[in-house]
Amino acid sequence: MELKLTFLGTGTSQGVPIIGCHCEVCMSDDHRDNRLRSSVYIEYMGLRLLIDAGPDFRQQVLRAKIENLDAILLTHQHKDHIAGLDDVRAFNHINGKAVDIYAEERVHQALKCEFSYAFEEVKYPGVPDFALHAIDEHSFTIGEVRIEPVRVWHALLPILGFRIGDLVYITDANRIEESELSKLKGVSVLVINALRVKPHISHFTMEEAIAIAQKVGAKETYLTHLSHRSGLHAELEKELPFSIKPAYDGLIISAYGQ
Repeated sequence: MELKLTFLGTGTSQGVPIIGCHCEVCMSDDHRDNRLRSSVYIEYMGLRLLIDAGPDFRQQVLRAKIENLDAILLTHQHKDHIAGLDDVRAFNHINGKAVDIYAEERVHQALKCEFSYAFEEVKYPGVPDFALHAIDEHSFTIGEVRIEPVRVWHALLPILGFRIGDLVYITDANRIEESELSKLKGVSVLVINALRVKPHISHFTMEEAIAIAQKVGAKETYLTHLSHRSGLHAELEKELPFSIKPAYDGLIISAYGQ
């Protein structure tokens, strides 16, 4: 069964363009160089699934004309991946219930601090309503869909990528243990972060992401979480090896499911 993925955002924590920057990427008139914070929307087996909900969540949902969600997966608790969760209120209203959010217990605690008003015993009317589900490195299911978490490292912070069917999504990583790489065996589509050319303390460089992609051997690899230091999209797609492409906001791709 076909799995459809829409890139809602493919940029870094600051997005692209960056405020006050006048580099050629930030000033580009190519829409592919305009990147909101990283997030994807997946439709598969009747499930409507979001991975991460950063500060641009509302804008991304409106732009992609998403009118309902069944669940949200969170890779980790950094602001550029959770800051938009207040806007799940719209889906609370549409469905008449809390939005299911799957994340590690550590992320739950961060949400309770960041959105404390949503967890008060006596809630102010209209606050977002979250149904938190704890996950770890073990597989779990939502409806009929099996999801395999992939443990990756964001410098010293352990976070999660996700494998759904023939597709793996990894963002904000700079290290993957060999034992976890085995979970990527046989994937047809790999989405992986590639911040920039120069080394970074907590993100794969372009070269490192390409090396992982070639090791995994997916039929197609898409690079995400790109910064303005990644270069112009038009130039980048010419330079990358065959089967590896830069993602861009609004790009829709397909993979196979279970």
